[in-house]
Amino acid sequence: MKKIIDYIEAELGAAFEKAGYSRSLAKAAVSNRPDLCEYQCNGAMAGAKTYHKAPLMIAEDVIESLTERKYIGEITAVKPGFINIKLDKQAVASYLNEMRGTEDLGIEKDKEPQIIMVDYGGPNVAKPLHVGHLRSAIIGESVKRIAKKVGHKVLGDIHLGDWGYQMGLIITELKERSPKLPYFDEAFEGEYPKEAPFTISELEEIYPTASAKAKEDDGYRENALHATYLLQNGHKGYTAVWKHIMKVSVTDLKKNYDNLNVEFDLWKGESDAQSDIPDMIERLKEDGFARIDQGALVIDVQEESDTKEIPPCMVQKSDGASLYGTTDLATLVQRMRDYEPDKVIYVADKRQELHFVQVFRAAKKSGIVPQKMGLSFMGFGTMNGKDGKPFKTREGGIMRLENLIADIEEEMYKKITDNRTVEEAEAKATAKIVGLAAIKYGDLSNQASKDYVFDVDRFTSFEGNTGPYILYTIVRIKSILNKYTVEGNKLDGLCIAGADSGGEKALMLEAAKYNDVMTVAYEELAPHKICAYIYDLANAFNRFYHETKILAQEDTKKKESYIALLILVKEILEACIDVLGFEAPERM
Repeated sequence: MKKIIDYIEAELGAAFEKAGYSRSLAKAAVSNRPDLCEYQCNGAMAGAKTYHKAPLMIAEDVIESLTERKYIGEITAVKPGFINIKLDKQAVASYLNEMRGTEDLGIEKDKEPQIIMVDYGGPNVAKPLHVGHLRSAIIGESVKRIAKKVGHKVLGDIHLGDWGYQMGLIITELKERSPKLPYFDEAFEGEYPKEAPFTISELEEIYPTASAKAKEDDGYRENALHATYLLQNGHKGYTAVWKHIMKVSVTDLKKNYDNLNVEFDLWKGESDAQSDIPDMIERLKEDGFARIDQGALVIDVQEESDTKEIPPCMVQKSDGASLYGTTDLATLVQRMRDYEPDKVIYVADKRQELHFVQVFRAAKKSGIVPQKMGLSFMGFGTMNGKDGKPFKTREGGIMRLENLIADIEEEMYKKITDNRTVEEAEAKATAKIVGLAAIKYGDLSNQASKDYVFDVDRFTSFEGNTGPYILYTIVRIKSILNKYTVEGNKLDGLCIAGADSGGEKALMLEAAKYNDVMTVAYEELAPHKICAYIYDLANAFNRFYHETKILAQEDTKKKESYIALLILVKEILEACIDVLGFEAPERM
């Protein structure tokens, strides 16, 4: 269904045209002075120069010509030429009732749905997830869900770091520790063991040990590089070790991502693109897109309009080794062949922006992807502690993601059990739900590109702009609805009537913004706008709740209208937190 602002602009457009002015001037926006009006149009001022007329006179002409209107209630012209609008309360009620009766609460689906891939996650296998992986997972999951909500077919790809030097390091260290394993016997002809020769805990210890050794011992480092080379060239035993590493690591990764309520449609990695690299490089050479520079193969991506230097995209080192750019370009080759996406959105640390500029330009210049294909980089800032530095443990180390989640859940458990009697099992289950909301909302409520402070005390608070506050609001609405049904009433067949109070109308107006907010959040890749919206909606509901006797209302029709409005507000809040990646408990 249309957005409510579309109806306003349609009525204004007819009035502008009737008064002799262009319909294009009839652009409305939510007022930044809600004490004066609800919507505002500045078209009269925009048209003053064109029509050689005072803005206020144009505004007055438009208002005089506004003869047919449903959504526009009060309308006034204010110096120097603002058109201030208050909506008709019955029209708003009708709009909300239409929302309730429409699939997905009337979300306007994209008229040309696309196949979109979201590349997020990006962890290296054999290493535990830490807080540095949090933002990519949370933001990427939300972007994926928002895109689906507005009608696109979306595939989320974790894009594992599963191919390269770290594999050679693990193989080398494992060989030193257990040289008699069959993977290292060149004469071995049988079947390799089905069970891995290490657990996830052992694997997570092997990698940093090997990495430290390689930094101190050149011979060890050379062995690791050679092991990497052999793996990438099909060494049978090393390939078997690699498969063990993948199975053990991915099993652990899935458990951790499940705890974050993050799901990937594809569990592809750098290894999946390796078979495309040789042919891709040959084509780049033959078609003249790549050139040799100091022994390395590069693609020039500098453009005339650039105000700063953009270095060439390197696709092969002088020793023939591949780089991240090589893998990313080959991954696009693979994605175009297998999925034919219209757009790929990459969610990664904003410090990687130059890399993605180089890759995107190289991909389009060389024809790996068509010019019309959308390639978007969504760079995010750093998650910092209260000291303003990257978030760490109390001991100063990098915090494992599962430990951060456990700490937040413990904090929520304490708050839930303070001053109230709750069964332990229920309290722990609720703490898990609310803790996840605290983490995700705490992150997503910030603009993705900005650094932010991860403040456990603030994020777990039940007051202010926090996840627990949003959930508490939803639970409060559920409680009211439950009491209404306990009184013998039904929730079906209720309609929202025109508002009787300022608080009620304010809540209705906030609810009516849902469609527009979701569209903008997708267009701008901005989950933080959904957070800002549901905070405003929650505040509007709580003001209405405190000033209105909902269940004690004696007028049956009014009470039914209140309950119908609460049902809609609950559904909007639940739809929004779903695209943010968390849910609400039944009670708190």
